[in-house]
Parts: sequence; structure tokens; C-alpha cells
Amino acid sequence: MSISVLGVVAPAIAVVIALACFAVGIGGGIGLYKLIATKKLGKNKSNAVRIIEEAYAEAKTIKKEASLEAKEASHKYREEVEAELKERRSEIQKSEERLTEREKFIENKELSLDRKSEQIEEDKKKIEEYKTKLNDEIEQQQQIKSDMLEKLEKISGMTKQDAKNMLVSSMTEEAKKEAGLIIKRIEDEAKEEGDKKARDIVASAIQKCATDLSTEMTVSVVPLPTDEMKGRIIGREGRNIRAIESATGVELIVDDTPESITVSSFDPIRREIARLSLEKLIVDGRIHPTRIEEIVEKMTKEVDKSIKEAGDDACEEVGIYNLHPELVKILGRLKFRTSYGQNCLKHSIETAILAGQIATELGADANIAKRGGLLHDIGKALDHEIEGTHVQIGVDLATKYKENPAVIHCIEAHHFNVEFKSVEAVIVQIADAISSSRPGARRESFEAYIKRLQQLEEISNSFKGVDKAFAVQAGREVRIIVKPEEISDNDAMFLAKDIAKKIEDEMQYPGQIKVNVIRESRFSETAK
Repeated sequence: MSISVLGVVAPAIAVVIALACFAVGIGGGIGLYKLIATKKLGKNKSNAVRIIEEAYAEAKTIKKEASLEAKEASHKYREEVEAELKERRSEIQKSEERLTEREKFIENKELSLDRKSEQIEEDKKKIEEYKTKLNDEIEQQQQIKSDMLEKLEKISGMTKQDAKNMLVSSMTEEAKKEAGLIIKRIEDEAKEEGDKKARDIVASAIQKCATDLSTEMTVSVVPLPTDEMKGRIIGREGRNIRAIESATGVELIVDDTPESITVSSFDPIRREIARLSLEKLIVDGRIHPTRIEEIVEKMTKEVDKSIKEAGDDACEEVGIYNLHPELVKILGRLKFRTSYGQNCLKHSIETAILAGQIATELGADANIAKRGGLLHDIGKALDHEIEGTHVQIGVDLATKYKENPAVIHCIEAHHFNVEFKSVEAVIVQIADAISSSRPGARRESFEAYIKRLQQLEEISNSFKGVDKAFAVQAGREVRIIVKPEEISDNDAMFLAKDIAKKIEDEMQYPGQIKVNVIRESRFSETAK
């Protein structure tokens, strides 16, 4: 029984012992952990104290260094401030010295001015004395002069005014005679040299310019295959002819002229469209309002294309390639415009070529001269649509499309509307006159031609001393025979100038008119 009890108690004791050992182990572990933790805490505290001491020492070092730096900066700033104050004091001292010098200078000036004022007062008194004496002497001289004039008038039997008039007349006559001789000599020399040079330049320019001449009128005649075609063009109750006139804006004249119909319009482009449309309708044979509108629309496009091509061809012929497209198109419209029977586009091309050649010969700007010559009459393309002269319209167009101011001046000056400011403008005017006044360039009615000749002779005969006047060379020259007993050689020269000036003021003519005054003295005696 004791063995069995022992067998039960022994394991329990072992368990208790094991639990006791476990408890002792746990307690020891806890104690050991606390011991280790306490040691670590002490060590950390010592480290913290050491770190704080090191930080405090470092802070003291930084504070000391910062204090030193602040002292150095303060010392440096104080030195700078003292230097600046010293410099300011120096400047103030210099300014004071300058002010002192200026005060001394002003005082000296005031003293000098006082002395000068006193001197001026003295001089003024002297001048007044001299003035009084001079007035007395002038009065004495006037009295002496008056006495002498009275004595001279009594001796000569002439008054002062008579003597003055005689002297002035004598001197005027003598000066006029000498001036006339000098002017005549200079004009003869200049004319001889100028005529020779001008002939060479103009001849060379005309020789190089060989443009065709084309003349048109304000009406166009369309040939018809038969007179029966007139009825078809008129249509039932005139509907066809009304449709044509309405679509084109022209007037169709159907008269007794055999196998032809006349297209009349002040607008050359409308007239050309109507002419082409009629020719197309006649060939087509289908003439009715609908077909008329189709043909007119088609011909309008063809004419627009023709206008553009004409402008391009003109620019290419002259050698101008940078003209504004709108100006080129307007220029092409001149193909259907005439002036005194001369085609305006041909005239513009001819003027441009002549102007370019003359400018080259004279050393002027040939490009400006050519552009001015080509565009000088561009206003005529629109003068029936826009109010104003063709010169003003041309200037406005060239200005609108940013043309060169020198070219614009050539346009506005070619009819003497403004004063010439460049040699190129003069060249364009000359080329325009050459192109328009050369033989065959323009038509002139017989009545206008006779009237111009009569007006030339009437103007010449209106001057005193003229015996006879004759207009010759188709009105390009007037020859005047004067009375030698009334007109001297010098008077004849001035008479020619006066007649030329009156012709310029009162007449309109292309080109130039030469005035020749002829004075001839004949003396005869009979031997017995």
C-alpha cells in the first residue's frame, strides 16, 4: 500500500518540482530582464547626458562664432558708414566751395554789369548828341539838295520827274536790247545743241518702236449672209432684238444698209460682246431669247478672258512682269477703247516703249518711265463708268493697288495737271505726245482741222505790229510776218514768246506748235 501511495505521490512531486522550477525560471528571467533593462536605461541616460553636453558645448561654440561674425559685420558696416559719411562730407565741402566761387563770380558779374550800365548810359548820351548833330546836317543837306535841284530844273528846263522818266526809259531800252542779244545768243546755242541731241534720241526711240495702229469707232458693223437674217434677228414683234439689247446693254440699228446690222454703244466692251454674240447666233442659226442669253453669257466669259490675255500680252511686250493682277485686267480693257480713232492699248504700249528708249538714252530710270507710259491712260478704261477725268481715275487706281509713287506722278503729270517733279514724268509726257501726234496716229475731222488753223492765225494777228500770219505744216507751225518799222529785232524775239504763250493758254492741240516771227527790212534806191 505504501508502494502504491509512493507511486502516486512521486509523479505529483515531480510535477510540483517542475512547476516550481518553471516558476523559479520565470522569476529569474523576469529579474534578469529587469536587471538588463536597468543597465540599458542607465547607459541610455549616460548617453543622453553626454549628447546634451556635447550639444551644449557645440551651441556655445556656434554662439561664440556667431557673436564674432556679428561683431565683424558690425565693424565692417560701421567702417562703410564712416567712409560714406566722409565722402558725403567731402562732397558737401566741395559744393560749398563751388557755391562760394559762384557767389564771388556773380558778385563780379554784378559789378561788371553796373560798370557796363554806366558805360551804356554814357554812350546813349553821346549817341543822342550825335543824332541831334546828324539831323541838323541832314536838314542842311536836304536844303542844299533842294536848292541844287531848283537850279538844275531852271538850267535844263525839265522837272525832276521828267528827268527820271527819261533816264529810266533810256536805261530800260538799253537793258532790253542787251538782254535780247544775250538771250538770242544763248537760245541759238542751246537750240542748236538741243535740237541735235533731241533728234538723235527721238529718232532712235521711234526706230526701235514699231507698233501697229488700230482705229475703231463707237459703232461696230456686223455683216449678215442675207437681208432675211435681219427679220430673224428682230424676231416676232421684236422679241429677239429686245432680248439682245437687254442682255448686252447696246443698241442695235437695223436700217436699209444691205446685209449688215450696226451695234452702237459708248461702252466698247459691251459693244464687243454684242458683236461676237450676233456673229455666233448668225452662224448657229438658233435665234430666240433663251439661246441669246446663253450665247451672251458665253461671249462675256470669252471677252473677259481676252481682256486678261490682252493685259498680259501688253506687259510682256513692254517687259513689265510685276504689275498688280487687277491693273493688268483693267489695262486689257483698253484693247476695246479708242481715243481720236487711236486704240488706247496700242497707244499705251507705244508710249511705254518710247519712254523706255528715251529714258535709257538720257540715263533716267527706264523701268519707271515704261511703267508710267504703260499706265498713263489706264483711267480711260473706266472713265465711262466712274465720274472724273481719266487722269484722276488713273491716279486713284494706281494708288489703290500700291503702285510706285514715281509712276503715279507720271500718270498725274502727263497732261500738265501738276508740275513735273521728275525727269521720268517729262519723258512720259513727251512719249505720249510723240505717239499721239505722229502722222496717221489719230483721226481729226476736217472741220476741227480747219478751225484749229484759223484759230492759230487769229491769235497771231491779234498782236500789234503783225502784218500777216500763216498756219503751215498741218497746224504744227505758224509763220508770222511783222512790220519792220514797228517791230525791232529784239521785239520780234519777245513777240514770238508772247504768241507761243497765248497759244498754250487758249488752244488744245496734240504735240507742239512752232512759232516763227519773220522781220525783213528792204531798202531800195534808183541810180540815175
